Amino acid sequence: MPFVSLVFEIDASDADVLGDALLEAGALSVTAEDALAGTPEEQPVFDEPGEQGAWLRLRLTALCPENPPPAALLREACASAGVPPPQRIDEQFVSDQDWVRITQSQFEPIRISSRLWIVPSWCPAADPGAVNLTLDPGIAFGTGSHATTRLCLRWLEASVRGGETVLDYGCGSGILAIAALKFGAARAIGVDIDAGAVAAAKANAAQNRVRCEFLDTTAPLSVKADLVVANILANPLKLLAPLLASHARRGGLLALSGLLAHQHREMAGIFSPWFEMGEPAADEGWLCLPGVRR
Repeated sequence: MPFVSLVFEIDASDADVLGDALLEAGALSVTAEDALAGTPEEQPVFDEPGEQGAWLRLRLTALCPENPPPAALLREACASAGVPPPQRIDEQFVSDQDWVRITQSQFEPIRISSRLWIVPSWCPAADPGAVNLTLDPGIAFGTGSHATTRLCLRWLEASVRGGETVLDYGCGSGILAIAALKFGAARAIGVDIDAGAVAAAKANAAQNRVRCEFLDTTAPLSVKADLVVANILANPLKLLAPLLASHARRGGLLALSGLLAHQHREMAGIFSPWFEMGEPAADEGWLCLPGVRR
C-alpha cells in the first residue's frame, strides 16, 4: 500500500492539538522535530520540568494513506483543531516497503567498552568474546544508545567485583540490572514506576538468560544494596535522595545519572548528608555522579 507524507512547519503551541486532529482524521503517524534542526539556531531541549528553553517552531511530518487525499485530510484536521493551514506543504510519495526490515536496519550493535556490547536480537555478536547484552528497542528507556545509559554501564563495569547486590531504581528496560549480573553481581533488583517498563525488563532478562527481580514502585522494597544506580532525571532524583540512601549499605556505592552539567553541584549537595560524593563522568553533556554511603 503506497503512502504520502506531508511535511510542514507550525508554531509549537499548535503542534499537540493539530497532531491529535491529524490522527483522528486518518493520518497513520505524526512526528515532530525542531524546525531549526541542523542550523546554527538549533536549540537542544532535554524535556525536564524546570529546564528553560523550548522549540518555537516545529516541523511536523504526517504519514497518510493515498485516500482520502492527504491535502484534504490536513485541511479537515486544521479546521477541527482551529489551527490556520500551513502556508507551505511538502508532499512526498512513499512506496510500500518492508518496514520491519527497514526499522531493524537502523539499529546496530553498540560498543559500550572493550568488554561490553549491546546487540539487537537480529544482529550477530560483534565480539563473541565480550559481554553481549541482547536488547531490542522498545517502549522502555535504555537501549545503550543514550549517553546516560552508557555512563551507568561503564560505572557498573568498573564497580562490580563479584557477588554484590545491585539496586537499579528507575530500571526502564532493565539493561543496568541485567548488565550487573553479566558482570558478576549475585543479585539485581530493578524498580520502576511504569508497569510496562517492568514487563519489558522481565522479558529482556529472560532473553538474556539471567534472573533479575523487577518490581513496580508500589511493591515493598527492603533491600540493602552494595551498589545503587539511578538513571532518571534531576528533579525526581532530588526527591528520591532519602529513599535511595535507605537502600544503600554503609560503604555501598551510588551512581546518579540523567544529570546535565550545571546540575552537578546542587545534586551533590542534596545527597551529601548520606553519601561522600565524587567527581562525575561525562558523555555528550550528560553526567554520571558517583558516591559512597557514609
